[in-house]
Amino acid sequence: MAVSAHVNPLEFACRAGAEVVRRGAADAGAEVALVPVDTITDAQWQQSDDADAIVFGSPTYLGSASAAFHAFAEATCRRFAEGRWADKLAAGFTNSASKAGDKSSTLAFFATFAAQHRILWVSLGLAANWNSTTASENDLNRLGFWGGAGTQTPLDGGADTVHTADIGTAEYLGARIARQAALVAAGRHAATSPPDATTAQPLPLR
Repeated sequence: MAVSAHVNPLEFACRAGAEVVRRGAADAGAEVALVPVDTITDAQWQQSDDADAIVFGSPTYLGSASAAFHAFAEATCRRFAEGRWADKLAAGFTNSASKAGDKSSTLAFFATFAAQHRILWVSLGLAANWNSTTASENDLNRLGFWGGAGTQTPLDGGADTVHTADIGTAEYLGARIARQAALVAAGRHAATSPPDATTAQPLPLR
């Protein structure tokens, strides 16, 4: 799981979000590694190569991911050329100080980055909430993002000011990507395994 981990309040909040995504995936049965993109090691590159799924995460700055994430993306050029990440699954999350904050641009960048690597994108999978008189800001996906998890932290706040609904939304994303990765892995295993002679049925004669 490739995520961003840096040093100012928005980035601390994003790192906290990465931990929540990790927890959701782990609770769903996945083995998860957090990989800070600005200090990624050879061993962590190998973890990413071996993973069934990668979750991209970064604060949204000026309508896109952080400079550190863009540097990480550019460092994947050889993997892109070799198709090393083809047919993996991926998802994404981002945090900004404003409730909208152009987070959709960052999520779209993640999805495009994944597509260029021939990775299959997994959306958030939650309906938008907090959009009616009976809804609440405590509902999951309260900010109404579909491409991934969008969370919000006050500019002068810290990781402990991430809204509880946003924490739940990020955790949901982690569980969803873990479930989808397990389903795809099981399907690929079934597709490449020889048929079981005890259950295989003969073709009907015509």
